Parts: sequence; structure tokens; C-alpha cells
Amino acid sequence: MVFPDGFLWGTATAGHQVEGNNTASDFWPLEHAPGSRFAEPSGDACDHYRLYRQDIALLKELGFTSYRFSIEWSRVEPEPGFVSRAAIEHYRDVLTACHESGLTPMVTLHHFTSPKWLPDLGGWESDETPERFAAHCRVVMAELGSLIPYAVTINEANIAVLTRRMLADRPAPEATEQAPVGADIADSLLGADLPNVFLFAFGDAGPAIARRAHVLARQAIREASPATKVGVTLALQDYQPEPGEEETARLRWAETFDDFLPSIDGDDFLGVQNYTRVRLGGTAEAEVERTQMGYEFYPQALENVLRKAAAARLPLIVTENGVASADDTRRVEFIRQATEGVHRCLADGVDVRGYFYWSALDNYEWMFGYRPKFGLIAVDRATQRRTIKDSAHFLGAIAKRNSLT
Repeated sequence: MVFPDGFLWGTATAGHQVEGNNTASDFWPLEHAPGSRFAEPSGDACDHYRLYRQDIALLKELGFTSYRFSIEWSRVEPEPGFVSRAAIEHYRDVLTACHESGLTPMVTLHHFTSPKWLPDLGGWESDETPERFAAHCRVVMAELGSLIPYAVTINEANIAVLTRRMLADRPAPEATEQAPVGADIADSLLGADLPNVFLFAFGDAGPAIARRAHVLARQAIREASPATKVGVTLALQDYQPEPGEEETARLRWAETFDDFLPSIDGDDFLGVQNYTRVRLGGTAEAEVERTQMGYEFYPQALENVLRKAAAARLPLIVTENGVASADDTRRVEFIRQATEGVHRCLADGVDVRGYFYWSALDNYEWMFGYRPKFGLIAVDRATQRRTIKDSAHFLGAIAKRNSLT
């Protein structure tokens, strides 16, 4: 069960979830707001902003060939029009450390968080935000593009669709005749009564704005760094309908995948992100195994969505796939089944170029705080001591061999 030469074996992180003290981010005030439903603030996170060389060295030692991380817009541009040279040089050092360790870097230019000044300008419901985001991409790539072989413009560009769908599907008494939108979604989920909460994941105009932002960002990246391969990532659910629900499954796939096809036409790759399946119709299975995130342990979902995503006619890269579990043996089993599914796709001619496990470290899982354990590497947040899990050795060994046994 050998994988193609050059197949990317990596892990992924996001700046706000691991770097720590991202005080210029739009999420920082939400985490600390009175009445917020965040389990806890991000704080120092995994202190990855300081310990990145140590973490990259661990990934190299384990056998990985690539590392996906984000460059925080809020650090690069903490105030409108002001570019932080210190932040640019920091990320230059991170990229250099990757290259020195033989890890191919994949950079995400927007992973959910934005500068905290952006909501005051309308956030991700403003028609001007795509141009502002493209300008950020142009600055980063003009400075660092020669060190970035792969660039993801936006992480899960379809997340606002999924967020709105989640609220619309909530059972009574919370369900309303009309699902909340925009700042109302943020208030409903986050519980913080804040003005101008126009976050990327909750924007009423989110899908259209995100699609346009991706197109403009792709253009800016290619102008600044023509050799960089550019794509976007989509959160893709494995919709499995009960009899009579086939049309519902078709419509949900259309709104999260098909609607984005025109904007990704001409991309160099598509990032596929999947964690489980979604059953439509019937009654929920009470006895299925659940992860710490509450959804079903179902690694087979990745293979199913890769086969469907092949309709994009682009090279596919699994940019996120993983499981939150305190039992690392289940993580090993999840990885085994998921990677076997990737190999079956390859054997059937699906063009898959890489697999990135989410995540490298036990990190800050947004509203859930630090309880969910996705990481291949455990983090003692009192000491920031790293402990490599058996699952890291398991996936690292696959990466070293470039094959499954």
C-alpha cells in the first residue's frame, strides 16, 4: 500500500489555537467578554509563537514531510494599513525552520480569525473586506512568497453555510421560524452581547464574500509569487441520507461544495477537510462511539468525501482530518482507517496529493477550550512541556515509509 512519490505527510495547526496571546485578534475580546460561552480564554495557548523551532524539530524527528500553519492577519496588520515588520520576520523564521528541517510548508492566510479592527469596518459582511484581505495576502507573499510553496487563502471558506445550517437544524424550543444571521448567529452561539460582531464564521453574506475574497486573494498571491501553488479548503460532510432524504443530501452538498466550484476554477489544488459523517433522517444512533466533540467516530467519511470532491477536477489535499479523544489508541485506529481510505481512493484514480492530520498539538478548540484532545503531541499548559503520543509515532512511521502495512 505504497503512496506516490512526493506525497505530503503532515500535521496542521492554526495560529490563534497554538501561538498564544493573539490579543489583536477579533476572537480575543469575545473570549473575555461577560456572558461569553467560551469555556475559557486562549491565553498562552501552546506558546507556539515562541516554541515553534522545538515543535518543528519534533515533526521532523517523527518523520513528517510537511507542516501546515497559519500566518495571523492580526499580527501582520494589527492596525489598518500598518504592517508589523516584527511579525513578518517572525513568520520568515518559521518558514526557514521548516525548510531547514526538510518540511514543506503550507501556509493558511486566513484561519477563522481576523484583526479586531475589521468588525468596526463591517467585518465579513462588508463588500470591502475581500479587497482588504487580498491586500494582506499581497503583503505576505511579496515578503515571504519565495519560502511558501503552498498557500491556502481561506480555511473552510464554506463555514458560514455550515454554521447557519447547524442553527436552522436545532430542535425546539431553540429553533425559530427564521434562522438568525450575522451578528445574531454570533450572539446565539457565543452568548456575548457585543456590537459589530461580524466574524468570518457567522457572516450573513459570508459565502458570497468568502468566494470573492478567495478569487481576489488568489490573484494577489499569483502576482506576488507566481511559483506558489494556491488553493482553498472546504469543510465537507459525508451526508448519508435515509430513504426519502436523498434530495436533502443533494441540496446540502450543493450549498457546501457545488456553489463554490466557480470560484475555485483555476486553483492549483483543493483542500478537503472532514471529521465525520452526517446522517439525514431517521433516528440518531444512541450506541455509536462519540468523540470529545460529540460527533460520531467515523473515519470512513474521509474516503467518501474525497470521491465526491473529485468532481472539482483539481488535485486534492486532505488539509484536515482527525479525532478528539482522550484515548490515543482510538486516534491510532482513526488514522489507520482514514489513511487506508485515502489509499483506496488513489488506487481508483482519485488525485490525492497529501494528508495532514489535525492537529499537531493538543490546542485551543475555540468555544470548547482545551478539553478536546486532537493532538498527536500532548501539551502540559502549566509547563508547556511536549509529550509525543503513540499516534504521532504511528502516523510518522507511515510518513517515513510512504506506505501502509
